[in-house]
Amino acid sequence: MKVSRALMASFAAILITAAAGHAQEAYPAKPVKVIVPFAPGGPSDVTARIVFAVMSKNVGKQFVIENHAGGAANIGITLASRAAPDGYTVLLSSSSLWINPNTYAKVAYDPVKDFIPISLVATTPNSLVVHPSVPVKTVKELVDMLRTAPGKYTIANPGTGTPPHLSGELFKHALKLETTSVPFGGGGPMIQSVVGGHTPIAFSSMPPAAPQIKAGTIRALAVTALKRSNAVPDVPTMTEAGYPGQEGDTPQGMLVPAGTPQPIVDFLYRELMKVMQTEDVKQKLGNAGLEVVANTPAEFATVIKVDGAKWGKVVKDAGIKLE
Repeated sequence: MKVSRALMASFAAILITAAAGHAQEAYPAKPVKVIVPFAPGGPSDVTARIVFAVMSKNVGKQFVIENHAGGAANIGITLASRAAPDGYTVLLSSSSLWINPNTYAKVAYDPVKDFIPISLVATTPNSLVVHPSVPVKTVKELVDMLRTAPGKYTIANPGTGTPPHLSGELFKHALKLETTSVPFGGGGPMIQSVVGGHTPIAFSSMPPAAPQIKAGTIRALAVTALKRSNAVPDVPTMTEAGYPGQEGDTPQGMLVPAGTPQPIVDFLYRELMKVMQTEDVKQKLGNAGLEVVANTPAEFATVIKVDGAKWGKVVKDAGIKLE
């Protein structure tokens, strides 16, 4: 009887181990939620929809985009940080994730402790754009116009503390311009306001801006990158326009809640790399003004640290501190 029970216990242990292994191999066994902490139409949303549409096909389970805009991304990021670490919640966020702790007196998450980085998926330069009714065609003409009427003009951005907002602050403080920043709940709503002429000057990432630039509904004066954007190759860089030191981008990263099992982290990284090697994905991202990065988790972790320090200084210099 003792031998029999020992054999039964051993057999049960084998079954449990096999079942655990099978469960791990079966991931994902149900749809995966992808939290985008911005409104539809912005760079995070555009990136997520292009990338996860292909991943859904490759994996055989849906990666469902959920937009949770508000609080300059804090609402969606906090929601993701509190999700179960089981692989069924993914965050696709811009650098607001690691900028906001510098911008706000208190945030409900820690960008390092509460998340595991998967990869910096892509990045896009910010752009300085105006409505066609604004009587300027170069950055210099815009600077001259703003200087002739201090405090008269406003500059729109996708949200306080977002990379385009900080590009605007860097621009204003470097050139000692007196303007008011107007935040929106994402790149989509902001660019529609510019197209409508309600806030005719803005700093924007490329995805919401590029289609409007090509259509002629807004005019791009410059991009904040070391080289021109393939999406709008006729638009000069800020350095070419005569204003060096204005580089800034809007990176898009994929992360999961801390505590997510390593096999799931590895699985998501492998599948993401497959997607990012797809020519169709590269082309779609490129057309939207995004450049593929697809780095490793360790490299992405370094970006979070270095980029956070860089923009933290801009936040401090601009005197931005929100409750």
